Amino acid sequence: MRLLALAAALLLARAPAPAREVCGALNVTVSPGPVVDYLEGDNATLLCHVSQKRRKDSLLAVRWFFARPDAQEALMVKMTKLRVVQYYGNFSRSAYRQRLRLMEERRGALYTLSVLTLRPADQGHYVCKVQEISKHRNKWTAWSNGSSETEMRVISLKASEDSSFEKKKETWAFFEDLYVYAMLVCCVGILSVLLFTLTIIWQSVFNKRKSRARQYLVKSPQNSSGETVTSMTSLAPLQPKKSKRRKEKAEVPPAVPAKVPIAATFHKPKLLKPQRKVTLVSN
Repeated sequence: MRLLALAAALLLARAPAPAREVCGALNVTVSPGPVVDYLEGDNATLLCHVSQKRRKDSLLAVRWFFARPDAQEALMVKMTKLRVVQYYGNFSRSAYRQRLRLMEERRGALYTLSVLTLRPADQGHYVCKVQEISKHRNKWTAWSNGSSETEMRVISLKASEDSSFEKKKETWAFFEDLYVYAMLVCCVGILSVLLFTLTIIWQSVFNKRKSRARQYLVKSPQNSSGETVTSMTSLAPLQPKKSKRRKEKAEVPPAVPAKVPIAATFHKPKLLKPQRKVTLVSN
């Protein structure tokens, strides 16, 4: 076993450089992915990004494969190392060739596959396989390769209409439920406002009746037994007594005499005689 391992190591060491580097892999990415949805009749564009080339002067051969869930992969279109586009199998027919476009956007870095006027039959897996090729000793040699894939789903117009109708139906159902909840909240609010108003009215009426029902104690004269009797007014609301308005008579000022009478004679005041003090002498 040790001898076999040493022999294999010697063979690898003596092997030429291309043989050692052929196992390298390119970095290939397909976008959009891994799953992309399109409507029937739309145009789809798939991008194949390539990076990490082994040699700067190498060329790339790009191939696109198509596979349905119940079928094997089939080569659709290929761009050779000389950038010549070739179609294969059923895809070489004019009906498919008019709908397929393979172009190089950036040399050795980005390739686009366009599928025009999508049909339900275009639904499936699309695989991009890239191979790096260059001349070595006057022979074309493959240095590395890589692949990536994406799944394309084509939605028919009828299905899309049904799905849109279902979405609208769900949206309307949501708004209907929201409307019912809003109505319930409004009804509860109106009822609470009515109850609050009735409570305030009842309290105001009760307070008015309570203020009118005042108790008055009236003292009456003593009875034969000498006890004082008190009487309580009824609880019925007292009616205000009608006050009789007395007509006030207009006061007539006294008549002013035409001429003030003047006394004819002037009476002199009588002078009082001084009284003498009499002293009584007691025996």
